[in-house]
Amino acid sequence: MFSWLGSGVNLIVSDFEVSVEKLVYGGEGLARLDESATTRTITTSGATARRVVLTPYVLPGERVRVQPEREKPGLVRARPIEVLSPAPERVEPLCPYFGRCGGCHYQHASYAAQLAAKRAILAEELWRQAKIKAPEDIAVVAAEPWGYRNRVQLHIEDRKLGYREARSRKLCVVGGCPISSPKINELIPAIAKMLRHSRWPKFVRSIELFTDEQGVQLNVTETDQPVARRFFDWCADVIPGLVPGALDYNGRFRVSGNSFFQVNRFLLDALVEAALEGVQGDAAFDLYAGVGLFSLPLAKRFGAVTAVESGAGAVHDLRWNAERAGAANLRAEQQTAEKFLESQDRAPDFVLLDPPRAGLGPEMVTQLNRLKPRAVAIVACDPVTLARDLAGLTGAGYRLERLTLADLFPQTFHLETVARLAI
Repeated sequence: MFSWLGSGVNLIVSDFEVSVEKLVYGGEGLARLDESATTRTITTSGATARRVVLTPYVLPGERVRVQPEREKPGLVRARPIEVLSPAPERVEPLCPYFGRCGGCHYQHASYAAQLAAKRAILAEELWRQAKIKAPEDIAVVAAEPWGYRNRVQLHIEDRKLGYREARSRKLCVVGGCPISSPKINELIPAIAKMLRHSRWPKFVRSIELFTDEQGVQLNVTETDQPVARRFFDWCADVIPGLVPGALDYNGRFRVSGNSFFQVNRFLLDALVEAALEGVQGDAAFDLYAGVGLFSLPLAKRFGAVTAVESGAGAVHDLRWNAERAGAANLRAEQQTAEKFLESQDRAPDFVLLDPPRAGLGPEMVTQLNRLKPRAVAIVACDPVTLARDLAGLTGAGYRLERLTLADLFPQTFHLETVARLAI
C-alpha cells in the first residue's frame, strides 16, 4: 500500500524490522527507521527519510518486526508483529488480556526493568522539557507490583463488563484484573453476573469500585439517566460489604464517592514519608488536599496547617478525618489553590502540593515565587507538567534538592514523582 502524506513523505510500503533503543513516556519503545531497501520511505525530492518509530510492548535492545499503523513526517507509529531478538528482561505477561486491554503497558518487562525504565524516563523528560538535570540518585519507592489497585472503573456494553481496549473505545471483556486488589477481583465476576439480572439498569454505562478490602463503595460514573435508590439497595443486598455513601478507608480516612484518593493500597504511607521526611515548623499549607492524606501527618509536624481543597465532598471528608484524628491545629478551606495563594501575604515554612495531571500551571508557580516558602514538595503524576512547573520555580531561585520516583502504578507507564525544593 502506498498512501500520500501531504508534507511530501509517503507511507511505508510494508512491515519492517527495527532495533529498539529505549522506552519513552507513554509506554512505547523508540527506534529509528532502518535505511534499507525494504524499509525506506521516499520524499517528493527523492531523498530517503529517516524517522522515529514508536511501538508498544517492546523492550530496549530488542530486534522487532513491526507493522506501520499511523504515520506523519518524522514519526511512524507501529504495532509489533514478531520479537526477533528478545531482551533478557522480557517476561511472560501475567494477564491474559495484556496487549488488548488498554490498562497495562509493561507486563512483558521484569519489575526491575520497569523501575529502571521509569527512572530513565523521568530524568529524560525533565531534561527534554525544561533542561533540568535530575539528581543521579533518584530514590525509588516501590512495593508489591501486583494486586495493588484499590479503585477501578469498569465499562458496560450489552450487559458485558470490562475495560477499554488499547488505543480504542472498544470494550475488552474481563473476568479479573491482576493489578487490582483481591476484593476487586471478587467483585468483577459478581458484578458481571448482576448485569444479566433484570434489576440492573440498561442505561448505566460505567461504574467505579473502591475498597479497603473490607468495605466496598460502588459509584455510577456514566449513565444515560438517573439511577434510582432501589438499585443501590439491591446492590447492598447482593454485594457483601457494600457501604452507602462514604467509605471509611482502613478506619483512617473517610472517602466519599466523588473524593480523590490514591489508588495504590501498598504505598500510602511511603508516599507520605517521601513528601514530608524531615519537615517541621510553625506553619504549613497542603494544597489540593483531598481528604487529608498529607494534611493529617502535617498536623503532627507543624503548629498550624491549612488544607485547601476545591471539592465540597472532599472538604467535608477532610474535616471529618481531622476531627477524628484530634488535629485541632488543622483548618480546612474550600476554594481553589490558586485563589487561596493569591489571598496570602505571608509564606508558611512548608507547602505541599498534590495537583491533578495538569500540574500547577503558571499562575500557581507565580504565586509560589511571590510568597517564597522556604521548602516545597510537589507530588506529581505527570513528568511533563512537572518539568514545566520545576522550570518556573528553579528559574526564580528554588533549588531541586531531591527527587523520588514513587511507583504507584506498576505494569503501566504512569509514574508518581515527589520533588522536594528549597529556597
